[in-house]
Amino acid sequence: MHIDKISILNYRNITECELQFSPKINCFLGQNGMGKTNLLDAIYYLSFCKSHLNPVDTQVIKHGSDFFMLQGVYQRKEVEELISCAVKYRTKKQFKRNKKDYERLSDHIGVIPVVLISPSDLDLITDGSDERRRFLDTVISQYDKPYLSSLIRYNAALQHRNAMMKEQMLDETMLDIYEEQMAIEATYIYQKRAEFIDAFTPVFQQFYAEISAGKEQVALHYTSHLQQGDLRPLLKECRQRDHLLGYTTRGSHKDDLSMLLGEYPMKRTGSQGQNKTYLVALKLAQFVYLKQVSEQTPILLLDDIFDKLDVERVTRIVKLVSRDEFGQIFITDTNREHLDEIIMRLGGDARIFEVVDGVVEKITI
Repeated sequence: MHIDKISILNYRNITECELQFSPKINCFLGQNGMGKTNLLDAIYYLSFCKSHLNPVDTQVIKHGSDFFMLQGVYQRKEVEELISCAVKYRTKKQFKRNKKDYERLSDHIGVIPVVLISPSDLDLITDGSDERRRFLDTVISQYDKPYLSSLIRYNAALQHRNAMMKEQMLDETMLDIYEEQMAIEATYIYQKRAEFIDAFTPVFQQFYAEISAGKEQVALHYTSHLQQGDLRPLLKECRQRDHLLGYTTRGSHKDDLSMLLGEYPMKRTGSQGQNKTYLVALKLAQFVYLKQVSEQTPILLLDDIFDKLDVERVTRIVKLVSRDEFGQIFITDTNREHLDEIIMRLGGDARIFEVVDGVVEKITI
């Protein structure tokens, strides 16, 4: 699967452009702040119905405009697919597949699988558990529709319970209903997250070993309140405490994923290079895992990933993504010589686009 071309109108700093892509390697060249990452974000948006850079749709509309539009033409399972979206102030978002509106945006997740590796991935290591749960949910939702539906229902019940925790008096009967719904969905969510980590971890460890030349050992450790059993008694037990706090302290929304270097948290012991290696290995494993379970080859977006890595690790990463199992790749960089070297190593059809202040032009290789 790959994207043949994209049309962009008023997206972040890009006023208007239409680009035709190589089915293999595409590079965006330019200085920082010129709009390279915005191009990757537009491709990401067409897969996830949202921006990776900003969760508020209207905030990615170009300054001075009142709407943006994106359209991508894809080759998917040997069939052409047209994916388009439009966002306008004070108007419902339009998202279409082959000119037909989706009833629910969640139905689109997984249709065009994408894996993005970017500098912001460092948040997975340094920030709170929200980021790591988002990683789990992003991967699993792309191949498991019931999981995404269960997650939506769980979050709706959680929102109702949290609202009740802020009221002066607790309605025990309504709490029973919301907690029952949370417990049912949490059981499924826990099962799918645990299954994913068990299958995913060996793939991740293999990639890390290849990039680091086997110099370090890494691990992922999943923790959840569901490991104590059914969620219902846990929720009931903490009602009074949650009422005092004003929010729910037990459940799937508190799950976490410990990222370890040896036996210690990566956050405390990892160097910049080790952190970057850890995250690249994590995302390449995500790519391979998604390809296996979805029977589609995801699009790989590499945003400034070679920064803070030594030459040996860069060489190993390029060698990894040059394998036949990887399909269409998008790379951003500030250095033309660096990109030329990468293209030479990867081989195959390649295109370079220069980005200056949101204006994109194809340049000769």
